[in-house]
Amino acid sequence: MMEELEDAFITFIRTQQKSLYRLAYSYTKNEQDALDVVQDSIQKGWLALKKLTNREQMKSWFYTILVHTAIDLLRKQKRIELIGDESLLQLSEQDTYQNLDLQQALHHLPLQLREVVVLRYFEDLKIEDVAHILAIPLSTAKSRLYKALKLLKIELETEEN
Repeated sequence: MMEELEDAFITFIRTQQKSLYRLAYSYTKNEQDALDVVQDSIQKGWLALKKLTNREQMKSWFYTILVHTAIDLLRKQKRIELIGDESLLQLSEQDTYQNLDLQQALHHLPLQLREVVVLRYFEDLKIEDVAHILAIPLSTAKSRLYKALKLLKIELETEEN
């Protein structure tokens, strides 16, 4: 059974490597730091694999490890400006962040709102998983998402006119 879980973990890492890097990069704003975060997260995940009780929750479980690893790195470097200004614009090369107006509107959102939107829509996580990853109550995640979407709508309508 453990061998099956290990195989599932390896497959998950291989299939999700671009998303993992993109999420790490959105925190670190630096290619090397993002690669280090992903590598450290994989090591932590591998060592903690036996603690994963439900294979169906592997994505949110691992994203939690990755987000915490990224935040730990930033704390060590004393640069805690999560999902910074340049990172979303630099990610425009990747298919997920093609819309320039949307990138600019995201840029104007406060950090707490921006990270909920990125995890929910760009990383395609359920709102329950977003709440778990960010260690906030589900109601808080929902209200932040609602507020962020409202602000994005206003911002995009303003840019349209």
